[in-house]
Amino acid sequence: MRDIIRKGYVGNPAQLVTLRRVTVEEGRARGTQIIEVKTAGGLELDILPDAALDIGQCRFRGLNMSWTSKNGPDSPAYFAPVPGEFPHNFPGGLLFSCGLRSTGYANTDGEEFHPLHGRIHSLAAEQVCAEIVEDEIVVRGTVRETAMFDYVLEMKRTIRIPVFSASVQVEDVVTNLTPRDEEYMQIYHCNFGYPMLSEHARLILPEEREVIPRTEHAREGLGQECRFTAPVDNEEEQVYFHQMKDYRACLENEELGIRMRMRWSGETLPLLSQWKSMGSGDYALGLEPTNCYQMGRAAERANGTLPVIRGFESVRNEVRISFEEM
Repeated sequence: MRDIIRKGYVGNPAQLVTLRRVTVEEGRARGTQIIEVKTAGGLELDILPDAALDIGQCRFRGLNMSWTSKNGPDSPAYFAPVPGEFPHNFPGGLLFSCGLRSTGYANTDGEEFHPLHGRIHSLAAEQVCAEIVEDEIVVRGTVRETAMFDYVLEMKRTIRIPVFSASVQVEDVVTNLTPRDEEYMQIYHCNFGYPMLSEHARLILPEEREVIPRTEHAREGLGQECRFTAPVDNEEEQVYFHQMKDYRACLENEELGIRMRMRWSGETLPLLSQWKSMGSGDYALGLEPTNCYQMGRAAERANGTLPVIRGFESVRNEVRISFEEM
């Protein structure tokens, strides 16, 4: 960036890149903040400080890449941790964080109730900083999930976006700030929608992998999990868990001539959950690096797959998404 300014091509970086804060003034998201990012490489992102620094809408070269639910952008201030509320509030977006105490079905563990996919998305970030550092946009913040006399899980999130390309890297450091061990669950619910998702798209995953369907309907679709149809009325969703040693995924749309590449830290996020929803109006693909099978705390513990952070220890996760022309 400085080199271009030094050579006299621009006098203000705002000619090439946008980094600004705005506040929504109407609708269900009224009062929430957005950090708008637009790069010289054609990437546009809405980063959401009021929602754990998650990422809402995403565009590449003017085309929508992410999925937005029927609910649309939400205000976490209206989050209600009660059974049955999630379908009324889930906004979608390029990245919806799930956890940190539970993911998957709403469940009760002992006397503690856990809403579907946990509470982290509903928590606002603190100490938020957004700046351009050399040729990179950097957004940082801290999100704390806590309970008096109980747990303290702190997530320090750093989002890095190169100014001259079309990629976003999300790095989280989750720390248990108590002396006792803490069970935790985490999903990076990354959602893609039309026009990037269509019958002209295909998902490319490593050939060496084990595919575990969550339901019998998903089992019926084995072998076609990487292919997509046009929207189908009343079509039931299908969910698959992919176990693999090469932690990457690629979504290509030949009609658009666009490719999405995704990589993540497999040592801490060893599973890829795939949410395939071909239903009309709910047409979405979720690619979700995760550390669990999304069964809820008690069921995950019984299955022997409930991760633990030791007292005062940290876990570092990383997810990178990039877009390019084919």
